[in-house]
Amino acid sequence: MSNLIEDLEVFKLAEIFADKVWFIVLEWDYFSKDTVGKQLVRSADSIGANIAEGFGRFHFKENKNFCYFSRGSLVESKGWLRKAKSRNLITDEKFNDLLGKINLIHLKLNTYIKYIGNKIEKNTD
Repeated sequence: MSNLIEDLEVFKLAEIFADKVWFIVLEWDYFSKDTVGKQLVRSADSIGANIAEGFGRFHFKENKNFCYFSRGSLVESKGWLRKAKSRNLITDEKFNDLLGKINLIHLKLNTYIKYIGNKIEKNTD
């Protein structure tokens, strides 16, 4: 594994997702930004932020815990996306695009968590 967070695919995907969310929310009216928008942006930003924080800990158990926090933010983001769609803040096309991206991140994050878990097991042998 690389020593650079920027080389971690799941981190890069999380950053791309968060930026897409940011630029979509910027187009909303004040009330929508202040309610759903802030929550969605914060949860989307938190996905990559927690991956990065765990990566920087250099201890597999701590890294894994932060990945669990990241996964929680990911699921929270799905909830806010659904609210944005049901409140007509995003189109079906944008919703489906973002949902596809978040589902891919979820898959990659689970794979990364499993990888970290294998490292923990090897270190305890």
